[in-house]
Amino acid sequence: MPLPLIVLASVICALDVFILLLPRILRSRGVFLYPRTKFGPALVFDSNDDEGTEVRLLNVGGKFQSICYVAHELRYRLVCVYHLYFSQVVQMQGEVHAASAEGRDTRRKALVIGGGGYSFPKWLVSDNDDVDVTVVEIDEVVTKIARKHFYLDELIREFDAERGGRLRLVCDDGWAFLGNADERFDIIVNDAFGGRKPLGPLATQEGAQAVLEHLSPTGVYLANVISPLEGSTKKTKILRDSLDACKDAFEHVYLIPEDGDDPTIVGDNVLVASNARLPLANAYVIK
Repeated sequence: MPLPLIVLASVICALDVFILLLPRILRSRGVFLYPRTKFGPALVFDSNDDEGTEVRLLNVGGKFQSICYVAHELRYRLVCVYHLYFSQVVQMQGEVHAASAEGRDTRRKALVIGGGGYSFPKWLVSDNDDVDVTVVEIDEVVTKIARKHFYLDELIREFDAERGGRLRLVCDDGWAFLGNADERFDIIVNDAFGGRKPLGPLATQEGAQAVLEHLSPTGVYLANVISPLEGSTKKTKILRDSLDACKDAFEHVYLIPEDGDDPTIVGDNVLVASNARLPLANAYVIK
């Protein structure tokens, strides 16, 4: 065999061995690799936040998708700023729901589109005794990761969440699930990250109308819109489209920016839409 072919074969063999050993090498350094998800390779690893608290991160396809605390007493606490905004709106909706005639002494139902590391669903179950949660995640590998590394199985055991009806896990496309659903929810959360257009059809007028039709009279829609507040038409299109769609469908629309100081920075902005008035600051009122 010619020497160049021998060298090439040796390089290919060495590369194959490296690829086979890569997951083991990463695990030895506390990094877990899942090479195939619907949106690219997934990495799970631990780090520290700005205050030195240990956190666990999920990166899918080169984009950070989820984060949670590692300490046992903090595992169901929310880390992301936009999730904290979500939680405040959920609590406001709970007060409006409880004060309404149809909501008095009844449980609330939440639909979360996009599981990821299941940070927000875990908080909904652990911190809201009156909420039953359905989570729709399109990628079963991502749910497997959440079960194993992001304490989802631990939450299910601790709260007997699946058998007790507190948590239902569905592997499906969120838009398809919503279109086929025959029930109404008090909270619908769009927290899907995958693809170039993370909100997909839910950013359209048809999507906003479908959300409205599946909300209770005091229900609220929450969406994470990853976008700058200002900038080129291309950069802000998803935000403008989402706001316009919700303004056409809902009586009240709010936008809580992640970074109000610099509107040109891409941030996790919280879109809130409801037919019930919520006690949010006037600065956040769009309609």
